[in-house]
Amino acid sequence: MTSKVGFDNEKYLEEQTKAIRERVDRFNAKLYLEFGGKLLFDYHASRVLPGFDPNVKMRLLQKLKDQIDVILCIYAGDIERKKIRADFGITYDSDTLKTIDDFKEWGINITAVVITRYEDQPSAKAFKNKLERRGVKVYTHSFTKGYPTNVDLIVSDAGYGADEKISTTKPIVVVTGPGPGSGKLATCLSQLYHEYKDGVKAGYAKFETFPIWNLPLKHKVNIAYEAATVDLKDVNLIDHFHLEAYNEKTVNYNRDIEAFPLLKRIIEKITGEETFYKSPTDMGVNRAGFGIIDDDIVQEAARQEIIRRYFRCSCEYAMGLIEKDILQLSELIMKNIGAVAEDRSVVLPARSAAEAAMKAGMGNNGIFCGAAIKLKDGTIITGENSELMHAAATLTTKAIKHLAGIPEKIDLLPQNIIDSISNFKKKVMKGNKTDLDLNEILIALSISTISNPAAQLAVEKLESLHGCEVHITHIPTPGDEAGLRKLGVNLTSDPNFSSRRLYIS
Repeated sequence: MTSKVGFDNEKYLEEQTKAIRERVDRFNAKLYLEFGGKLLFDYHASRVLPGFDPNVKMRLLQKLKDQIDVILCIYAGDIERKKIRADFGITYDSDTLKTIDDFKEWGINITAVVITRYEDQPSAKAFKNKLERRGVKVYTHSFTKGYPTNVDLIVSDAGYGADEKISTTKPIVVVTGPGPGSGKLATCLSQLYHEYKDGVKAGYAKFETFPIWNLPLKHKVNIAYEAATVDLKDVNLIDHFHLEAYNEKTVNYNRDIEAFPLLKRIIEKITGEETFYKSPTDMGVNRAGFGIIDDDIVQEAARQEIIRRYFRCSCEYAMGLIEKDILQLSELIMKNIGAVAEDRSVVLPARSAAEAAMKAGMGNNGIFCGAAIKLKDGTIITGENSELMHAAATLTTKAIKHLAGIPEKIDLLPQNIIDSISNFKKKVMKGNKTDLDLNEILIALSISTISNPAAQLAVEKLESLHGCEVHITHIPTPGDEAGLRKLGVNLTSDPNFSSRRLYIS
């Protein structure tokens, strides 16, 4: 059984490529195209728009690669505070390095990296040195003087002019970053200032997938965007500028709508003429709505994403990463669509597995953890922790045995391999826990395939877990989280800790 598809990538690619080419033609000379959201590995989009290729935007850029330069922005403050990209579990500066490598694999080179709002912060300076010593061109931009009220100062040699112009040669300049607040817009406007000063009539446009402007305001796909940006407190609104100009209802988010009058004034000050943009929606070249081919499927997918986001906020609150008002807002968004956490199909089975483990006394050191996975054919498999394995490890081995048709009583891992790893952790690595997490079990399975045909059959089924839904009753340990991320499952967990210890390595 294959997953239901609600989105047509090819139709989207055709529409989006056409829209970008039309915008380039409108400006004749040069277009600075700000990419909001994730350019690579856009898993949020693939979850709320089933069928959406998380790298479809890179496929689009490949079509245009002879016409593009790419500028990658990162905010110095995000480097300093080691901000994390949640879907990879890596810091923004590490994500920048990864992005440069990923672009190269797609045959596209990064023209330059810009560290924005740079003030010689120690970590940002070290990051700059690291890039430059690996041959990457790096620019630093400081906070723009006069922003946001003094347009005359902003658009002057003391404002945007104080930043060094980034050297580009192609008609389309893609400006991207690891996340919101990276300084992409300021970089685009600074470049526009320099281009006009040099006599080049460049233009600006924005490519941001969400919210989808031609879906209703309360469409669940658009609400899922609010759930995804709950820490920023973004709110979707009707673009009243667009409504007034064209008598057409479109959706945008509060920050873009609030910033539009100022942005319009800045652009007109730079260009010396009235812009044809009459609304923030006008500035976009976003055609994702035209790729939706089954609204019921994407509505349900978005509903599930809203629930997943609530679980993420619950765990982040438990770990001290967000304040209570963010968690409450996330819960309110979920309740406003008539959903509860238990509407996620793997939640109750995982909790039942934990209860069963507790009744049977099968946990570890008084902790009873359950896990559940929903396979692509709808089958739900459960697992629990034990003295030998974490719940995520038990769950994964049971799932791949089921998929391979291997009876549950047949062991995939010889006892001597498990004992060997446990002894190594305890005696050599001086660890205080000997039960195996998922990452360790995956390594052990790969070793076992040499002598165990059943293990080989099971390991071949690991790819089938990609995109499956998983819930765990406790926040996963680093080894479990890393393993589940590699398997590509959609993970949620209850905000409980898997150990009474404060430090988990």
